[in-house]
Amino acid sequence: MKLKVDYNNMMRPSVGERGIDESVFANNAAAVKAAHESVMNARGKGWQQWCDSPYISDAELKKITDYGKRVKDKAESYVVLGIGGSALGAIAVTGALLHLRHNEQPREKRNAPKFYVEDNIDPERMNALFDTVDLKTAYFNVITKSGETSETLSQFLIIYDALKKAVGVDEAKKRIAVTTTIGKGTLYNLAVKEGFEIFGIEGGVGGRFSVFSPVGLVPFAALGIDIVAFLRGAAAASKAAEDKNVRTNAALLSALLQCESMKKGLCINVMMPYADSLKYMSDFYCQLWAESLGKAVDLNGNTVHAGQTPAKALGVTDQHSQVQLYTEGPFDKVVTFLTAEKFRGDCVISDDKSVDACDFLKGHTLGELITAEQKATAYALTKAGRLNFNVILSEVNAETVGELLMYFMYQTAFAGALLNIDTFNQPGVEEGKKATFAMIGRKGYEAKLAEVNAAFHSDKYIVG
Repeated sequence: MKLKVDYNNMMRPSVGERGIDESVFANNAAAVKAAHESVMNARGKGWQQWCDSPYISDAELKKITDYGKRVKDKAESYVVLGIGGSALGAIAVTGALLHLRHNEQPREKRNAPKFYVEDNIDPERMNALFDTVDLKTAYFNVITKSGETSETLSQFLIIYDALKKAVGVDEAKKRIAVTTTIGKGTLYNLAVKEGFEIFGIEGGVGGRFSVFSPVGLVPFAALGIDIVAFLRGAAAASKAAEDKNVRTNAALLSALLQCESMKKGLCINVMMPYADSLKYMSDFYCQLWAESLGKAVDLNGNTVHAGQTPAKALGVTDQHSQVQLYTEGPFDKVVTFLTAEKFRGDCVISDDKSVDACDFLKGHTLGELITAEQKATAYALTKAGRLNFNVILSEVNAETVGELLMYFMYQTAFAGALLNIDTFNQPGVEEGKKATFAMIGRKGYEAKLAEVNAAFHSDKYIVG
């Protein structure tokens, strides 16, 4: 595996008494062994079917790549309709691998459709999409595993109606691909009835673990991203996770150190990339970490209210807005830097002799400057006794991004096992879904509607 984790600044020799002592490895040997075995033994089973996602069949890979080639050449715009795990993987990966100004480039330079992810139901956002995208040259990918997600279905109904009016019913059907569970759900039944192209999601692949399934692969193929290299990186990280030695297994090691940090009261986990291409990795990670580890009870039924709140920052930008808090505020945070050893391009800072200022910058590159600023921030945090990691990619490409995302997934799975919670359910989300169904008038939710209405019975504490 090419990815490296520098955890020096998590340990006492670097950060002092607030750091993690070397004895953590011996003291937790049995728990680490049990957590590793728990995750490894469940690979490919139940809610850990995501572990098998990098090993896609040749037939499925061909279906996806054939679709991608066809759409890439025809579409001027490619739009994903989805929310949560159905959107964040696509946003993170395309943000990393497409040109940072992808949609602003002329077609001959980007050599792929413009790309949009509609991951919210703000009506102004939908209207803005219609103002931006020409429906006559647009293709759509509707993604919901359950096939029942209210937000995605509402988007689909609006888009499909507009698309039929713009290009006719027969052509509209060719412009929509659906990614959902085969054989069940409202969206699947609609897709069969209307004749949309359908890609399936395995039952044990949850949304936040689905980026290596057709949920991610289909849009990536349509945009010309090398999905074979992406899966190769994921497979390398999956293989590395098999290592039983916590000192050499990056995912297991970082899971252990984060769990030890929680014991120390470090209840906030800041993800801080130092590359704009990695900016949206923070969004992906925030969902993965929060939804997986934030649980009220453990596997024994004990009330534990487990979890660590993820937060996102961007270097260098947030050195000027958040780092003051991280260095001098409460001792409640672990900062995870995300860096690349090599940028895909660089800019030399002009050595213009006519500008009689800034001599300390002249002749350096922006790559040198951003690297120095990351190290300087890590130094300042460490000097202040604040724990921090550095997760290091050799460079940003399809293979290393695949490796990074799979590392995140295994880190999360190992952390959940160490915390003795169900990493893969999300009961705290389900209550809100049921209340939404009730308020929107879905049949069968009448009792829930009465319960919701009773909860909003008072205006006693409303001002204005």
